Amino acid sequence: MPIVQTQSFTEREAEQIERANASSATPVVFVHGLWLLPTSWERWAELFEREGFVALTPGWPGDPDTVEQANEHPEAVADTSVGEVADHFEAVISRLARKPVIVGHSFGGLLTEVLAGRGLSACSVAIAPAPFRGVLPLPISALRSASPVLANPANRHKAIPLTYDQFRYAFANALPENEAQSLYETFAVPAPAKPLFQSASANLNPWTEVKVDVENPDRGPMLLVYGERDHTVPRAIVEASYAKEKRNAGVTELVEVEGRGHALTIDSGWEEVARIALDFAARFVSSDIPVAAV
Repeated sequence: MPIVQTQSFTEREAEQIERANASSATPVVFVHGLWLLPTSWERWAELFEREGFVALTPGWPGDPDTVEQANEHPEAVADTSVGEVADHFEAVISRLARKPVIVGHSFGGLLTEVLAGRGLSACSVAIAPAPFRGVLPLPISALRSASPVLANPANRHKAIPLTYDQFRYAFANALPENEAQSLYETFAVPAPAKPLFQSASANLNPWTEVKVDVENPDRGPMLLVYGERDHTVPRAIVEASYAKEKRNAGVTELVEVEGRGHALTIDSGWEEVARIALDFAARFVSSDIPVAAV
């Protein structure tokens, strides 16, 4: 099967699609959130592949390959919207031979819910998912985490980096200083501001792109996960999202990870969270023979 060649996919994404379709394993698609890149999922992808899945880590439209490139050229992702990202991931998933597991974090968690609501997932795991239309709680810590972007309306069409202190509060508040600094240097990149403005106005805009079809019978099983100490997407937001998703006839579950903040997918305890997602997926989809067992 030739590599998919369209303007919609990068060469890396096309190669991942071809590899997934050449495999007998169930695909798992990872969706990153703001201020991170697809490379933030590398350890997760390796773990899921050891357990018999085949992993894809698509980017958002315009994502550079490296943190260095992203910091040098923030304009590459400026003005990217939630709808554009969701449509890009749908285009990737539509090329797969079988429905994937979808796993996302933060705005990637919101996108996971959007994609599952479109009937594109075999099952899904939304980790610290950003709120969608109908989710009403706005805790002070969430407002403070978003304030570097939302405080200035002129940011809407820009890509905005976080300072270390802003990253420390929004992502790494539950971590020791040395680990927080290391994560900032390793993973943090400028992020498009538009999704945050879209999310902030979602409950006022009936035509918003930040909406989820929670009742689609083809949504598939869904797990929502949150960190006990998350400032950016606190418990109240995830519980409100869970209450909406519970309207679905399918399995909907909620898990708290004690003592963890918003960096729970990239910090030193990432594997605990990955295992929660992996165990949930394994209940509903079959994986191939793990590579280690061959």
